[in-house]
Amino acid sequence: MHVLTIDWIIIGLFLLVTLGIGLFFRKRAGRSTSDFFLSGRNLPWYVAGTSMVATTFAADTPLAVTELVAQSGIAGNWLWWNMLFGGMLTVFFFARLWRRANIMTDAEFVSIRYSGRPARFLRGFRAVYIGIAMNAIVMAWVNLAMVKILEVMFPDLTLFGISQISILGITFTSHLLAVGLMMAFVTGYSALSGLMGVSISDTFQFVVAMTGSILLAFFALDHVGGVDGLRQQLADVEFVFDFLPVVGGEGAVAQASGVLQMTLVALIAYLGVQWWASWYPGAEPGGGGYVAQRMMSAKDEKHSLLATLWFQVAHFAIRPWPWIIVALAALVMFPDATDKGATYVMVIRDLMPPGLVGFMLAAFFAAYMSTMASQTIWGTSYIINDLYKPFIKPNASEKFYVKVSRVTTVILMLFSLVVTTQFDQISDAWRFILACSGGIGLVLLLRWFWWRVNAWSEIAAMLAPYAVYPILAFHFKLEFELMLIIIVAWSTLVWLVVTFLTAPTKDEVLFNFYKKVHPGGIGWKHIAQKLPEVKGDKGFPSLFVNYICGCILVLFSLFGIGRLIFGQFVDAGIFFAIALIAGAIIYRNLSKVGWNKVVE
Repeated sequence: MHVLTIDWIIIGLFLLVTLGIGLFFRKRAGRSTSDFFLSGRNLPWYVAGTSMVATTFAADTPLAVTELVAQSGIAGNWLWWNMLFGGMLTVFFFARLWRRANIMTDAEFVSIRYSGRPARFLRGFRAVYIGIAMNAIVMAWVNLAMVKILEVMFPDLTLFGISQISILGITFTSHLLAVGLMMAFVTGYSALSGLMGVSISDTFQFVVAMTGSILLAFFALDHVGGVDGLRQQLADVEFVFDFLPVVGGEGAVAQASGVLQMTLVALIAYLGVQWWASWYPGAEPGGGGYVAQRMMSAKDEKHSLLATLWFQVAHFAIRPWPWIIVALAALVMFPDATDKGATYVMVIRDLMPPGLVGFMLAAFFAAYMSTMASQTIWGTSYIINDLYKPFIKPNASEKFYVKVSRVTTVILMLFSLVVTTQFDQISDAWRFILACSGGIGLVLLLRWFWWRVNAWSEIAAMLAPYAVYPILAFHFKLEFELMLIIIVAWSTLVWLVVTFLTAPTKDEVLFNFYKKVHPGGIGWKHIAQKLPEVKGDKGFPSLFVNYICGCILVLFSLFGIGRLIFGQFVDAGIFFAIALIAGAIIYRNLSKVGWNKVVE
């Protein structure tokens, strides 16, 4: 593969457009921290939702899907498809509440929901633990994926004649230095433009990334002789085309008799526990992180709900199929490759013609930059709004905080680059994060709908997993799925006991929260009785119907697109019809009740 002048021109044009967006929104972002971190709370739903999708489309995502398909077939994607069930809860039960809370970060939520020193500690702890530590790990993961891409595309890369360099005992390879240059570019436009510029850039970058993914899928499918050729050449592993796993077998995931099998424990862990019990970036129960940031940036509660709904549809139903097609073609083209994830990049290297090579590199840069920009702005918002502003330098001017935010953006990027050097392989990082956040999910859900949850509940749920994780992981060496179930059960018991052994949040704070958010429901009956003038939300049965229909809408759209690609037109038509009916029910319910009553 050769990168020609036309390819570099295309890459250069892509970078110029991205930088232009950052420069265009520079003045607006500098007005206040609300403008910098929340775009002045004026994002339309289609920009906010697309920005969420673009952020979850990192450079590592197609590589990870390729590896899942190689190991477990199409059904292997249930390891992340299960998160739809939590995401759809956010759409109908939490999106409007986040927008209504009128806060800047989800860490700030604790300051309006809880009281006393535990609340202050929790807010600062979340800023450090999630905004810095966890965020740096996620950014390092994305950086390593980009390094892998560059190693395949440019195996002999040197920068200014340097193949590697050591600074203060830390070794940076030429490929990592190249990623560092990309990070500097991302830092530049994100620090200039704030969330509005990042969100508009995300939308542009998502279009580029998806177009590149679709083009690659067409080239890959043509190379293996179309769908029929793909099926013929993978006839000995026909199970890879199955959309659903079979329950049974031994081990977390087993392949037996040509059928992908999942144990009952694994099924319970992924479909019955993980999606509601664990915290994970972009899939927090009840919303959180950069998803909450986009919901709070939306024009109003209606736009917040629609943005999150579009995110679920695009993230789960539309986006995966180009990657899956390339992953299947890669099984044919590189059956003996040891690094299955890297085969996605090998397909680009071997099949794409001049011009489109540059476009595909721009697509990867787009995926990388959209994620890194959002992670940086989100992490910086924690550091400034929930650590620096309340604990270090309160009562400074808004312009001062914006300046500090821009400097912090640079520091966070540099820190993540250093963290990247400490990992050779972090493919199991997501399992560690899911396990060590097991049990916090239920608190994140119930804190909106049960007055008795307090700051100690959340602190206990965050810390409890670390008491048993080392024992389960290193002494008993349990499989991830069983370990997750045990940790969730343990953490839930701990935080419930702690909740009832500690004092509830002060009535004054609970009254103010209920007046502001008025979530409604039986869990707030104790408080609602004392505030008869406040009308809490109603219509929860209708919202639950919408939730079920939302899951049906996405899943049947996902499978309908798959059936259409594989030429099963009757099945595709049935799936699409069911998805349309589910969508119509959602529209009817929201229109019948009235958007204002449901989402304001």
